Amino acid sequence: MSDELDIRSGGVVAVDPATLRTAADGYARLEREIAEARDVVRCVVMRLSEIAPIAYESTDTAERLAGRVDAASADARSFADRLRFAAAVYEIVELRAAATVAGGSLGVADDAAIEGRIRALSDAHPWAAAIATLREGGRRASWPLDLVAQGFGAWPIHAIAGGMPFMPATAIAFAFGIAAVGTGTIPSDARLAPASVPVRVVPLAPPLPATPPTTLAEAAARIPGGGGPERVRVERYTMPDGSRQYAVYVAGTQSAAPGTPDPFDMESNLELYTGTRSASYEATVTALQQSGAQPGDVVHAFGHSQGAMVTAHLALDGGYDTRTLVSFGSPVEADVGDGTLSIAVRHSDDPVAALEGGGHAQGVGAPGSFVAERVADPGMGPRDLRLPAHGISAYTETARMLDASVDPRMAPMRGLFDGLGSAASVDVVEYSARRLSDSGGGGG
Repeated sequence: MSDELDIRSGGVVAVDPATLRTAADGYARLEREIAEARDVVRCVVMRLSEIAPIAYESTDTAERLAGRVDAASADARSFADRLRFAAAVYEIVELRAAATVAGGSLGVADDAAIEGRIRALSDAHPWAAAIATLREGGRRASWPLDLVAQGFGAWPIHAIAGGMPFMPATAIAFAFGIAAVGTGTIPSDARLAPASVPVRVVPLAPPLPATPPTTLAEAAARIPGGGGPERVRVERYTMPDGSRQYAVYVAGTQSAAPGTPDPFDMESNLELYTGTRSASYEATVTALQQSGAQPGDVVHAFGHSQGAMVTAHLALDGGYDTRTLVSFGSPVEADVGDGTLSIAVRHSDDPVAALEGGGHAQGVGAPGSFVAERVADPGMGPRDLRLPAHGISAYTETARMLDASVDPRMAPMRGLFDGLGSAASVDVVEYSARRLSDSGGGGG
């Protein structure tokens, strides 16, 4: 893992408790093997002492070796103990998060099972529950710090211009306010409220042969929105067995104004963020339908900014078998089920990604899902007003870092690209989209 890139399983949990326990078992086995070696060394020391002083120097060397073996054995035992303690902390966090997400909907037996497991972990590892509480509080307090730092960096230009002189305080209030409201976390049962959003979606060319992406950076680079008319890209994969899979790439916000002819505007942002079906969502679904996607078909979704909000709701509400959800700079995090690999790429100094409010406390998605985060633009100054950490080019660079990572959690993503690479044929269509009427427009 790059020193600049933080890859974690999501929420408070940085690693899977089961992985920690597996590592602890490995250290315990190592400790036993070292103990066996120690016994051999001790036996040599005893034999050498019997022929002293002839073997005095050898005896002294063997004694020092025995001491080092004892120290190595103690280190292995200590590592194993610390890993098991960390696993207990993370599991307690996960159990508490699961209970919170359930919101009282668990049965009495399930509640009792969670409480019993927490007690058992606390009994086996004193202080684990207290450390879990500190980690939960630390996450709530620390996740927006890079965003707040950008507020301080941008403050001088605002002060000179006479506007928003309290930019740092505004950034702090914004960050913690979003977390308190919770609009950036979408529960698994969320469904978009219906709305009348007539759009026209037009293919820009007939289906053309294409090749699948081979890296995450290639996938990020295929997301539309570079100034052209493209808004949604759909790739149709015909697999060797005749089945079909689809990859959809959805653009981010193209207009900061509300109620424009472009469905990917601020009006759609506000609708999606507050749980209403938007013109941009309608355009994406229509593009998939025009490409031949049927309910239940396999879909792999990639989105940036507003496009990531669209694909999040598509995974929950679209009626497709969305097996992959990759978001770049998303304002929301959806609690997708264990059938969807969820990869969230965020920049901690991106104010749009900060609309997630830190995301869910628990990990979301299928096993192997993760959150990748870094500071994209560590310098502070007036350029922060242009949101350099939010652009797709910055996120494509982060995707390149993930491609170069040796973190094992990238294996499912690489497996997806390998699988798509076996397709018998690949066709691609890019679509423009236009809102047919002003639906009333939200403010921005």
